[in-house]
Amino acid sequence: MGYTIPKQSPELNMENIIAIISLLIAVTIHEFSHALAADKLGDPTPRAYGRLSLNPLVHLDPLGTIMLIIARFGWGKPVPIDPYNFKNPRRDEIIVSLAGPLSNLLLALIFSRFPNLIAYILTYTNLYLGIFNLFPIPPLDGSKVLLNLLPIDTSVRLQEAFERYGFVLIALLIVSGLLGQILNPIFAFALNLLY
Repeated sequence: MGYTIPKQSPELNMENIIAIISLLIAVTIHEFSHALAADKLGDPTPRAYGRLSLNPLVHLDPLGTIMLIIARFGWGKPVPIDPYNFKNPRRDEIIVSLAGPLSNLLLALIFSRFPNLIAYILTYTNLYLGIFNLFPIPPLDGSKVLLNLLPIDTSVRLQEAFERYGFVLIALLIVSGLLGQILNPIFAFALNLLY
């Protein structure tokens, strides 16, 4: 799962430290929500892997965390699920995929009610993370939603392409600035709704 911190000043000042801490909180809630949704829908896999936890260390990928601090782009450990444990695998995988981003959007709504810098950064971070992960590009959550909405044969073919090129595509979109051009207007609109 990929995560970005919107670019601010490059030095590690107090605001950036708060942003990194708020991102750790946001990522933890995001991944926990995936695990909780899967567990409630009948898949014991996240629980078996110890992912039904609010401990940030369970959800962080070491290299992804280092990259997050250095390059403002990183990733956490995807929550393992087995859709065959679901009663309705395609529908339930959509629910599990949406649980992470929706938890971030809900947190953004809650934190936006408090008028202070820390609450604003928490709002900003959760809103950005929630919107970012709804994009239908792998390994983001939106891609799993898209795959489960498509006809099965189309979904299988697209999933093969996603597995090969998805992460490269995300990296190219970030490096080229195209992702920001797409994401930032949506983010700004949503932030204006909250404030």
